[in-house]
Amino acid sequence: MTEAEQLGFRALADPTRRSILRLLAKDEMTIAEVAENFQMTRAAVKKHLAVLSEGDLIRVETVGRTRRNSFNPDGLRRVFDWFGYFDVFWDDRLSALKSEIEKDVQ
Repeated sequence: MTEAEQLGFRALADPTRRSILRLLAKDEMTIAEVAENFQMTRAAVKKHLAVLSEGDLIRVETVGRTRRNSFNPDGLRRVFDWFGYFDVFWDDRLSALKSEIEKDVQ
């Protein structure tokens, strides 16, 4: 597993960060706007956003004095690609099972 994949999984490991990611998938938000949706301090939200940014799951754009956070779908693709290996694994196993069942039926 690459370091980028590890950072992505680390970011997704926390339920609060997953909730933040769902919010940002709908619309970009400032730290204050994200914090309005949780019972935690802005500092705590900022730490969660930093982990999401390190995992490349969000983008942070500075506009004047405001930092706008938005969902980065390309960052999530790495996580899905990693799971792709297991799709092949299960496809192979299920095909073998199907073959065995078909042998028994005949």
